[in-house]
Amino acid sequence: MLRLTDVQLPLDHSDDDLVAAIIARLGIAPTELISHTVFRRGYDARKKNAIALIYTLDIEVRNEAQALKKLKGNRHVSIAPDTSYKFVAQAPAGLKTRPVVIGFGPCGIFAALILAQSGFKPIVLERGKVVRERTKDTWGLWRKRELHPESNVQFGEGGAGTFSDGKLWTQVKDPKHYGRKVLTEFVKADAPPEIMYVSKPHIGTFRLVKMVELMREEIVKLGGEFRFESKVDDIEIDNGQVRGLKLADGSHIATDHVVLAIGHSARDTFEMIHARGIYIEPKPFSIGFRIEHPQSLIDACRFGANAGNDVLGAADYKIVHHASNGRSVYSFCMCPGGTVVAAASEPGRVVTNGMSQYSRNERNANAGIVVGITPDDYPGHPLAGMEFQRQWESKAFELGGSNYDAPGQLVGDFIANRPSTEFGSVIPSYKPGVKLGDLNPSLPTYVIDAIREALPAFEKQIKGFSMNDAVLTGIETRTSSPIRIKRDDNTLQSINTKGLYPAGEGAGYAGGIMSAAMDGIRVAEAVALSMVGRDAKK
Repeated sequence: MLRLTDVQLPLDHSDDDLVAAIIARLGIAPTELISHTVFRRGYDARKKNAIALIYTLDIEVRNEAQALKKLKGNRHVSIAPDTSYKFVAQAPAGLKTRPVVIGFGPCGIFAALILAQSGFKPIVLERGKVVRERTKDTWGLWRKRELHPESNVQFGEGGAGTFSDGKLWTQVKDPKHYGRKVLTEFVKADAPPEIMYVSKPHIGTFRLVKMVELMREEIVKLGGEFRFESKVDDIEIDNGQVRGLKLADGSHIATDHVVLAIGHSARDTFEMIHARGIYIEPKPFSIGFRIEHPQSLIDACRFGANAGNDVLGAADYKIVHHASNGRSVYSFCMCPGGTVVAAASEPGRVVTNGMSQYSRNERNANAGIVVGITPDDYPGHPLAGMEFQRQWESKAFELGGSNYDAPGQLVGDFIANRPSTEFGSVIPSYKPGVKLGDLNPSLPTYVIDAIREALPAFEKQIKGFSMNDAVLTGIETRTSSPIRIKRDDNTLQSINTKGLYPAGEGAGYAGGIMSAAMDGIRVAEAVALSMVGRDAKK
């Protein structure tokens, strides 16, 4: 199989045009082409009125060696790599102990799935509810202002990624093709097949719900066990080795292999592991607001006359500004055609996030506009970043009226440093509601100043970005974990607690669905190798 890259065709090309381009690029007769598969399809929208689709293709030809010889030196033609997943170990018969996976978000899902497919029959502990019950509780906050601290956007089957845009791409290096394994398993769980080849695949919340259920069923069929509404209160450690877990209901599980895939909002668990002496350290994260514009504005800016094209879909963006105060301001988790959602997990606090359905057909585009901060901004205790988040989330709750409404301000008013009193053409999507006013008190001054400077600068990249009626909704604080549960680079175990495998976003080793899922695979392999008496390798 040959890999052919950078095949460019017009947006409205036909299937015959693609075949003709392959034949021309390879310099072969039509009869020599046996088959072709699209490995990746992206687009180049730098020329809005002449947008090109860019293909990477896997090609089967009748005389591969001859074709390669003829095209020697052509950097766009090579042997297609083997991207199939290779299991590193299989559980031996009569295994006496079972690994435990704490958390069933993207990282925990794939850690449990790989362990189950390898025969290790993992026990999965999830503090929240099954995904459909969790969805009802989450809507309870959005519709009735009723927060369920153990069942919300952050906690429950599927993790925080269930209520997101469902983005399935990442920029992390992937030499072992873990990302391909993730996409393959998602398609098996009824994800749209196109995620295997589009350059920026996404799924959306409603489809993720069913997929999570199907993946859970697969793990159970393979011998896995699930315990929902089961929060871990303590990790039992003997001479630096994990020996078991104590649950909130008083029950105990004996184990010496624990995958800690708890997500970035399990603050009480962070406190527990710190109290137990498990090494953690503070890490940078970002804070800011959600911004909403008409999706039609973003489409027109990015795609011009091609806005609305079904192949292109709703347009996204990625922008950054380096402010004069030394801070970086950037767009985060952009959700085309989506909504801003209430994402609090603790009473008396307001947190925002973005979410889209697969169709991405809501009126507004939204994104986090956030500012990078470091432990220098919250010095002292390893958990100081978590307390920093809590401080500003509590302030946002107060500014919103202490009823889970979010504080908001029109972009024009924010730039002019005056309070907002009424909405214009952009109606915010956040539920239960947005209380307009002054966002100055909602975040540190250096964050406010940096965003106020960045918004007009972004206008140079996206015309209309600083439109007066665009809406800022506060606040975004859960961009990533405020801590890192440091692990050994080779064994992937905690640097001072054997048998504990920190994983995913909560441990500070991922950001987003794809990288968290890939880290789950990586950690599951390390667990499997340890359980059969072999060492993990980089």
